[in-house]
Amino acid sequence: MAAVAGEEPRAAEVAQALSRPLSCLQGPECGRGPRLRALEAIRAAVQERPLPGAVVQEVFAAHLVRPLARCLAGDAAERCRELALQLLHYGLSHGDRPGEALPVLLPALAQRLCPLGGWEPCEELRLGLVQLLSLLLRRCGASMAPYLSDVTRILQVTLLDNYAEVRRESCRCAVACAQAMPEHFHMQSESLINPLMQTISHQHYRVRVDVIQATGAVIQFGNAKSMDDVLSHLAQRFFDEIPKVRQAVTTVIGEWLLHLRDRYSFFHKLIPLLLSALTDEIPENMELAWSYWEKTGLQWEKENEDDLKDKIDFSVAPSHYPKGVTRPGLGCRELVSRNLSKILPGLCYDITDWVESTRIKASQLLYILLLHAEDHMTQHMELLLRTLYRACTDEESDVVRNCVKAAELIGTFVNPKVSLKLITSAFEKTPMPSYIMILTAVIRGSPKEILKPHLTDLGNALSKAEICQRSEEVFYMEQLLCCVQALIEVCQEDCKEISLQLMRVLVAVLAIPCSQHLKDKVEETMCSLAEVQQLDGLLNLYKQHIIQLMEWVSVSHNCWTCYSPELLQLDVIATHSGPVIGEALHDFILVLKTCLQPNKDPQMRLKLFTLLSQLLQKANETVNSQGQFHSYLETVIKDILAPNLAWHAGRTAAAIRTTAVSCLWALIHCEILSPKEILEVEGVLMPQIIASMDEDSKMTRLMACRIVGVFFKVCGRQFDSDKLIKTYPEVLKRLDDASLDVRLAAAHTLTNWFKCLKDNDVKSLMQNNIRFLYQELLIHLDDQDQTIQNAVLEVLKEGSILYPEVLMREIEMVVHKHRTPVYCNQLLHYIQSPKESVS
Repeated sequence: MAAVAGEEPRAAEVAQALSRPLSCLQGPECGRGPRLRALEAIRAAVQERPLPGAVVQEVFAAHLVRPLARCLAGDAAERCRELALQLLHYGLSHGDRPGEALPVLLPALAQRLCPLGGWEPCEELRLGLVQLLSLLLRRCGASMAPYLSDVTRILQVTLLDNYAEVRRESCRCAVACAQAMPEHFHMQSESLINPLMQTISHQHYRVRVDVIQATGAVIQFGNAKSMDDVLSHLAQRFFDEIPKVRQAVTTVIGEWLLHLRDRYSFFHKLIPLLLSALTDEIPENMELAWSYWEKTGLQWEKENEDDLKDKIDFSVAPSHYPKGVTRPGLGCRELVSRNLSKILPGLCYDITDWVESTRIKASQLLYILLLHAEDHMTQHMELLLRTLYRACTDEESDVVRNCVKAAELIGTFVNPKVSLKLITSAFEKTPMPSYIMILTAVIRGSPKEILKPHLTDLGNALSKAEICQRSEEVFYMEQLLCCVQALIEVCQEDCKEISLQLMRVLVAVLAIPCSQHLKDKVEETMCSLAEVQQLDGLLNLYKQHIIQLMEWVSVSHNCWTCYSPELLQLDVIATHSGPVIGEALHDFILVLKTCLQPNKDPQMRLKLFTLLSQLLQKANETVNSQGQFHSYLETVIKDILAPNLAWHAGRTAAAIRTTAVSCLWALIHCEILSPKEILEVEGVLMPQIIASMDEDSKMTRLMACRIVGVFFKVCGRQFDSDKLIKTYPEVLKRLDDASLDVRLAAAHTLTNWFKCLKDNDVKSLMQNNIRFLYQELLIHLDDQDQTIQNAVLEVLKEGSILYPEVLMREIEMVVHKHRTPVYCNQLLHYIQSPKESVS
């Protein structure tokens, strides 16, 4: 009291010094200049000298508050209002009882900050006014309760101010208001929600951060009924590109989960938001979210210790858990499990949202939820699978990747008897790539020992025709391949019991038209399948299953068309099994015999002849690897080749004859046939081959000439004169062929024809035919193409041995007609000097 008594003269002295400026300031006719000088004098008397708080309080309360408030509220001069604001700020900061000024200051502030009053046009002064209000809230605390409605009315306006700094200070003011009057604030808090939510997407990130913090305080100290109005806005801020904004949202949600009075009622809404922050790209934000989440789980576990007693005492860690992942605490897991039924429907809807970022965030959250839910997700399997099927068709790879990771957790925690039954029954009804993707992920996430009892069912399901032959779409087949790879990786040697089914799937994948990269992956998978069964390489795997594969692929061969997938699968088995196909030769020839009949689909026959021709080119390494092909030679010649060499009108029929001739050439050229067998072939097919020399196809004519040449070379000496006489004119015609290759092949064939007559008894019966052939060949000796001339020269040299005198006479008759008689002279020289030629 003595100190206060001692300060009274000081206060009186200051009041006396202020009497003149105050009278000037309050004068009705005082102009701008005098008012400004008066305010400067007041500032000099109060601010520029050190005064105790009691003196400042006494002076302001008794003499300055009302004049300064009137100046602040109604002075037309901006500088005067600014000085008044500074003096009021000083007085409220240094005075002992600032609450005494509230009845005067609050109406003035409302007048200058609300549009219906004398609204302050200056941005800096509006900022100062809001700072003054914030100071009052901090210093007066609960004393502001009677003016709560005025404060909230002011903040509703300033939160939407055009000046960003005013908005930021208004947010701080809202926080101070909530903390100053927690008992009363809930009555007015709802009125601040709308302006806050209008400002939460402001272009300045600092404003957004302050709005989020203010929203946290308004909800925490106010009415929680507004929670639904703010959650969607806060959720959108998790997509903010500024890390500090996302950090602010994480902090607010974490504080609500720990301290909100009604937090139990909002767990199902707040938990997804905080868990979403666990996937933030900034490590600091992620660690902050984990910190809040762990605290929330521990707090809930402590609050519900009695309910969790058995789980705490007898909890057993799962034997199989994702590698590199830390298991969440019991409280965290229980919180998710108990709220999962409320969270999942909305989350599943968001995964299919049209906004890409929403789908990505939702898919990340789904993985985290399932990691916490563990086996509790079983009761939600139908909804989960339905969502995952759809999400795996997303164009965004991040969504697909996150959903596949979530599906792996299904394999980890859900009994495969439940999950596999649901998945396999779904894709058996409607085989889709996404269904197989989910099945693959579930297999990858499952432990080997739990999956083993279900292997047979899985193998049978995958190898069904309606699954592995459903589509030639490359993406679908890639997923099938991934599924087989997952089975091999997880089950290892246990795959032996479904090795045949997996081979069927791999053959089906390999049979579709696809890139070499995919084919390489299939062959790698086959090698892996052989390795887990301790088989030495891919061929041994084919050897293990070749009979069953041939039976599987040929079940419906009577009904095949060119579109039958089994046709392509047969091609794969025959060409990729190498020498192993020789062990299933009976089934293979039976399929060819049935499918290569003239009444079957022409395009199919073309494909099969192409396959057969390819195999016959390396017969000893394929169809004859076991030396058994000779047993089926008659079938191949009479039942397969002969019917297809018969002439029929049309381009398709001509193409089939071409492939059939190619097959015959490959059969003869591969040198697996003995001379006796070639003679048998000639006896059956010679007429058709001779007829093929007149085909439109150059390839057919070329192959036919070569085949006839081989017939002459191998067994021509056994031909009678009639056959020789009938054959050479057809070959001779080919010397006039449009194709150079065919003409050369015809010349080579005629050479072999002449060789047939050496030391042959029929030569004497064919002198006239030989003379005619000499005459025709001499014409071609004058061909414009030097290559043909050389070839014909060689033919005549070979033929000259038969009747040299006759040939010489023929040469002498035409040599003067030749443009290039040099070839005739060479031939004469050769005939006359046989010893030199031989040497």
